[in-house]
Amino acid sequence: MAVQAVPTKGNLISSKKSLALAKTGYELLDKKRNILVREMMTLIDKASEIQDKIDVTYSKAYLALQKANITLGYIDDIAKSIPEENSLKVSYRSVMGVEIPIVTLDEEKEPKLYYGLDSTNENFDEAYICFREVKLLTADLAEVENSVYRLADAIKKTQKRANALKNIMIPRFEAAVKFISDALDEKDREEFSRMKVIKSQKERQNKEAV
Repeated sequence: MAVQAVPTKGNLISSKKSLALAKTGYELLDKKRNILVREMMTLIDKASEIQDKIDVTYSKAYLALQKANITLGYIDDIAKSIPEENSLKVSYRSVMGVEIPIVTLDEEKEPKLYYGLDSTNENFDEAYICFREVKLLTADLAEVENSVYRLADAIKKTQKRANALKNIMIPRFEAAVKFISDALDEKDREEFSRMKVIKSQKERQNKEAV
């Protein structure tokens, strides 16, 4: 690696400061990457758990819906009594500078009935409850999957910057410090030798004068 720094004490101090800063930056980026990876792995496990719940709940919901259609006839008109969902809200939290979404639904803890009990049966009730649960789980899954995507992208960028510091900038500054230090040491040795020669010459001249 070619080092272009002029071997002066000022450049040596500057290179040492740059090297220390690069090492600190690498340590911080490495810590950030580790924290983001841990957060992402936790969310991946959570996403898998939610997806399993959604699959099971969807199966139950469609089975109940089929039974409701069989026992009640085509229930399109009854289903239309369920209002369209429009309470979804998205806010954000920060994890090491990464904006992570928080998806919420203004949903009551207990299911609210929007249809008459006289025109439905328990199969329709079960289908409604299951699809309501799927709706809530889907909101959770959307939050988690989007968070995983954002974290993965941030980890990739952080890793790239950390690698640049570790493999390019830090070796470059280390080489500059070594080059300047060696050059200054050589200069000091030359100066020491020169002063010894001058001293010897003066001593010889003093002896000859006596």
